[in-house]
Amino acid sequence: MGNVLQRCAVRAAFIVPFAAFFGSPCTGWAGPLLGSAQSFAVLGYAGVTATGATQIYGNVGVSPLPLTSITGFPPGIVTGGSIFGPASLADQALADINTAAVTLAGLGVTGTLSTNLGGQTLTPGVYSLSGAASLLTGTLTLNAGSAPNALFVFLLPSTLTTASASVVNVINGTAGTEVYWVVGSSAALGSGSTFQGNILAHAGIALDSTAKIECGRAFSETASVTLIGNNISGNCAAQNSGAQSDSGSLGFSGGTAGAGLQAIPEPGTLTLLGMGLGAFTLLLRKFRSGR
Repeated sequence: MGNVLQRCAVRAAFIVPFAAFFGSPCTGWAGPLLGSAQSFAVLGYAGVTATGATQIYGNVGVSPLPLTSITGFPPGIVTGGSIFGPASLADQALADINTAAVTLAGLGVTGTLSTNLGGQTLTPGVYSLSGAASLLTGTLTLNAGSAPNALFVFLLPSTLTTASASVVNVINGTAGTEVYWVVGSSAALGSGSTFQGNILAHAGIALDSTAKIECGRAFSETASVTLIGNNISGNCAAQNSGAQSDSGSLGFSGGTAGAGLQAIPEPGTLTLLGMGLGAFTLLLRKFRSGR
């Protein structure tokens, strides 16, 4: 009887870590890195405030503050999606945004840039800055080189500020092209500026008058998103306020399949994995010693 129980315990200890591993979030298997947040164009932890003729293509959400924290719609217009408050899809979207930010921050850096990002043409890579605050004046060109899974990640330790009339331009993209801006503090896009990619800001995001995120998203993890007559589209093929194409990548988020980035398991999953492996090792030793 004792041997039977021992064998069952060993089998359970063997199964637990693998169940934890295969059940953990993994964008390579489960889809896009942004998860449920891919359907959102704007999401703010503390709300979304819009004034003027703001146009959003995709969901707009707030979590965990109440739905009344989203204001300005109308006169702002939401197409291709709906407005969500807490206890809805917005809760999971915020969790997926936080997971994506952690995953991106853990990628190996392939290049270091000066604090002014303008006037450059970059190829796919994971970029950090030589200074704290980052500025974008003029034009930044991202050349995806027609690669099937071109990935641009900008790891910004502090703020991101784009000058008035500045431009981010993506060329030679494909359906797998991804562009992410992981901002350690707040992001501010200047009036009349044109931006591409997905902003994952730890603090607030503010778009000045007529600034556009032609293909991408604005996500604030701990604060709010402020809009003034802006255009933001999470799907350029469906709605585009300019000449930029996202080549079917759904706002430079890798399309419906994603580009294979692996999400970092949640701390609870890692704990379960470690406990299971430890129990398996101890029981295996005991089983062998009793033979």
